[in-house]
Amino acid sequence: MISTLRTLTFFLCLLLVGCQILETPSPLSDSIPLIPDILNFIDQRLALVFPIIQAFKNTITSDPLGITATWVGPDICNYTGFYCDNPPDNLTATTIASIDFNGFQLTAPTLDGFIDQLPDLALFHANSNRFSGTISPKIAGLKFLYELDLSNNLFSGLFPTSVINIPTLSFLDIRYNFFTGTVPPQIFMQTLDVLFLNNNNFMLTLPNNLGDTPVVYLTLANNKFTGPIPSSIRKASSTLIEVLLLNNLLTGCLPYDIGFLGNVTLFDVGANLLTGPIPWSFGCLKKVEQLNLARNLLYGQVPEVVCALGNLANLSLSYNYFTKVGPLCKRLIQRGVLDVRKNCIIGLPDQRSAKECMAFFSIPRSCPNPASFNIIPCQIHWTKPQERTKRHLLSYSAISRNRVVL
Repeated sequence: MISTLRTLTFFLCLLLVGCQILETPSPLSDSIPLIPDILNFIDQRLALVFPIIQAFKNTITSDPLGITATWVGPDICNYTGFYCDNPPDNLTATTIASIDFNGFQLTAPTLDGFIDQLPDLALFHANSNRFSGTISPKIAGLKFLYELDLSNNLFSGLFPTSVINIPTLSFLDIRYNFFTGTVPPQIFMQTLDVLFLNNNNFMLTLPNNLGDTPVVYLTLANNKFTGPIPSSIRKASSTLIEVLLLNNLLTGCLPYDIGFLGNVTLFDVGANLLTGPIPWSFGCLKKVEQLNLARNLLYGQVPEVVCALGNLANLSLSYNYFTKVGPLCKRLIQRGVLDVRKNCIIGLPDQRSAKECMAFFSIPRSCPNPASFNIIPCQIHWTKPQERTKRHLLSYSAISRNRVVL
């Protein structure tokens, strides 16, 4: 009887295109070979992941673009979204090396039991789908994974701490989800190039080891991060290029140490609760193109050394409490580079009312180490600022829901 059933199963699989795992109604069906034993795969590694892909396919509840219609038969390397290559541990083998589901609009209740079961996966991109649930700790077992993009989905729960145990990971993008709680400080010690955590519900005082991060692009915007910007940020001076901390709950004064970020082209801490004057050390941000300090509680004179920065295309200081600008800054205002609307600068249009300014300055304010605000830790070359075209820098792409292309 079992022999007859095996024969029937074999011929049915030859006749039915894209048939999936077939079982007989017999209680002994577990002893009957599954499809990977019957279909002709080009490599055993593909045969092993076939049932995993098919099981995941069965969990998908919405597929408006008809993506999964291609996920049939043994030619897995031609499934839409799946890409094959030779794994590092066997250059003669063929395996699923990367998955790109960007923009597929697939809906599934979880990714557990799927990506964590693809042992050779090096890249997983899934921007703009409707995947939900939490991230399995088993993902730490993916020894080749170096890019993980789960952005613009419906994931929830705590930060997926298992990613800390993936030694090869260099790109982590989990923005636009519903993650909550704290972010483990260890993530800032990972050998990442890109860290996009923006647009979640993370709550954490920025850790003192923030400057240990080797990332090039640091995007923590639109969360609930609190506390001051750690002075350790200067330790990231050799790597950091773009920093996005806007729209959090950061407090305290701007640290003098920010002036050591000589490679930064974008520094945005807008819409926080930062206070104090702008340190003169900001005049050492020689590569900065966009500097946003708007919508904080900053005050004092806008330093002329900042307005003398030669690469500035946008300096936004609106909605603060600055009281004075010098001749270089006035030129930037005239050119539309410097925005000082809604401050307390006498003689300029569109400022706060005298009542607002008086109320603000009636409360005593101070910063620790006040002498550090007048120190310039670099050689200043006073040159006439050049006309600059405002570029759309990479980290600002992360503020939109779409995929980020490096």
